[in-house]
Amino acid sequence: MFETRLGADAQAIQMHFDLILGRLDDLPVVQAMAHATQGGKRLRGFLVLESARLHDIDIGAAIWPATAIEALHAYSLVHDDLPCMDDDDMRRGRPTVHRKWDEATAVLAGDALQTLAFELVTGTEAGLEAQVRATLALRLARASGAQGMVLGQALDIAAETAQHPLTLDDITALQRGKTGALIEWAATAGAVMAEADTTALQDYARALGLAFQIADDVLDVTGDSARVGKAVGKDAEAGKATFVSLLGLDAARRRADDLVDQACDSLGGYGARADILKEAARFVVTRAH
Repeated sequence: MFETRLGADAQAIQMHFDLILGRLDDLPVVQAMAHATQGGKRLRGFLVLESARLHDIDIGAAIWPATAIEALHAYSLVHDDLPCMDDDDMRRGRPTVHRKWDEATAVLAGDALQTLAFELVTGTEAGLEAQVRATLALRLARASGAQGMVLGQALDIAAETAQHPLTLDDITALQRGKTGALIEWAATAGAVMAEADTTALQDYARALGLAFQIADDVLDVTGDSARVGKAVGKDAEAGKATFVSLLGLDAARRRADDLVDQACDSLGGYGARADILKEAARFVVTRAH
């Protein structure tokens, strides 16, 4: 059921991107934005839509913040792939934006995707109340900026030249920002739209986000680039401390499994309605087994 729902939501988000980007002039920067927003599993957008279903929010309204989080995630990947950051040639099995076009176009496409995300959550077309839109935007700013994703990225870059290797607590804090913050925003968006308590979904997302990153670390060691859609083995080559390097492969997998159990337990109050979200958490770690 989960994979069917994930696929259907990914298709709906892609159709929404096609609609939104189709309103813009057909310029290289817009073509690069379209390139960057194609493909991927759309897990963050799915989390928005599924948390909306959990709170009886109309999907016609929820598709706007779902597309927004995918636009913001795409921006982060475009910039992360640049030579000044991770210097990657492939993303989602295709050339990265700066390889297909050039670095300047990649920077501008990323900038435009970031601002598009805030346009999508604050616009009136979703039919959400003004206070709800403002709350979504404020939480997105915090999750994506110097308190969240950007902070995590900055800590990651700083770690490359640090005199002392990161500890497990350091990596956990880093990844809570770099990977976890956007996942948390996505998973709690439905509760925010319903003006309901976000605690249970926040707990779910924090465990899920950490499990997701551990699975990524495992795949960087065990995966192949064709399956993963990007270069693998780069962390080890760079000598970066990861969950795998500190815990070992088997212990890292066990830690991810434990986190999934925590994520699922946090949803107990929703009963069977949260089964698909529980399946999503299990899916995250099956990639690493």
